[in-house]
Amino acid sequence: MKRKRIVVMGFMGSVPIAGVIWQHIHYIVGLQRLGHDVYYVEDSARLPYNPETFDTNESLDYPARILGQLSREFDFKNRWSYCGRFASNTPTVGLPLKKVRQLYKDADAILNICGAQEFNDDLLVSDRIIYVESDPAVEQIKIDKRVRSTIDYLRRHSALFTFGELVGTKKFPVPTHGFKWLPTRQPIVTDLWKTSRAPARAAVFTSVANWSTSGLKDITWRGKKYLWSKSREFIRFIEAPKRAGETFELATDIKDRQLHSKFERNGWRFTSPHQMSVDYWLYRDYVRKSKGEFTVAKDQYVRLHTGWFSDRSGCYLAAGRPVITQETGFSEIYGGDSGLFSFRSLGEIREAVKRINRDYAKHSRAARNLAREVFEAEKVVGELLERAGV
Repeated sequence: MKRKRIVVMGFMGSVPIAGVIWQHIHYIVGLQRLGHDVYYVEDSARLPYNPETFDTNESLDYPARILGQLSREFDFKNRWSYCGRFASNTPTVGLPLKKVRQLYKDADAILNICGAQEFNDDLLVSDRIIYVESDPAVEQIKIDKRVRSTIDYLRRHSALFTFGELVGTKKFPVPTHGFKWLPTRQPIVTDLWKTSRAPARAAVFTSVANWSTSGLKDITWRGKKYLWSKSREFIRFIEAPKRAGETFELATDIKDRQLHSKFERNGWRFTSPHQMSVDYWLYRDYVRKSKGEFTVAKDQYVRLHTGWFSDRSGCYLAAGRPVITQETGFSEIYGGDSGLFSFRSLGEIREAVKRINRDYAKHSRAARNLAREVFEAEKVVGELLERAGV
């Protein structure tokens, strides 16, 4: 592919938590390894969040510090900008606004990661903005409900991609009304996660989760409510570790002490997510030191059969850590046997744990191989650009 100038847009400066950071870094590094000139730009009215103080305000100090650090570590120094559209004078760090405006005009492609980028007059000079949706279902339902703002926003993109790999097929129940949704998945730079170390004997199945997302993107469709939260699904499978005869660990905060205790009685243990949320290398270490991942999927992804798969689970696989995760339809496309297991029931969780324990080395190799085959960043972003006509 001919060398292109590509702008990645997202929210790892305004929401600089580890999982979000890695999600964006994989795009940046994957595109770099394909030989493209890659820039990272945030141009948003969102007030930036500081994960050290748990505060949102107009200060650009933390975004400037974290984006500067990332640009040095991942080779996009002098190729990033953070523009604060929340103020009339658009305070900017990194590349000045004048250069950002020129980038919008010159870019061969602008990737709107997670659909997080609002439009403004400067950005709208481009007709090469590509929408990359990480959370399928809500936007498709809004289209079906004729939400004009959503329809107009999506139509302004030159191509629409979604992690919901079954969206637009007969297996996904929400009609698409002529919108062409192209399947994609989270790219993973697998060598950034690779480790030659086997997990310690004391290692357990882990995961990281935000417990309090319910309500943010909950949506009602055809008389049924679909939740944008994993918490209800974790509660549904609260007996999983006890049934499997394993300890499962969650890096999360459950404020309800009674519920917290109930999880502990069923074989769960907890660790604080706060430090690893701030330190993306510590987050990576947590994944690599785990035995594997046990996790669930959000209600929307499961009941609407989206084919979605977690970007974090892809990182576990790349580290050679087997994954047991809730079925969303993804196993119709990949996985479901060695290294990656889907489940709908407690019995299937128990069986997956038994199979992994029977030959851990085999499933560790299979996890790593699957990550390289299915999620390798250069392959995923290369196919995305090709299908988008870049």
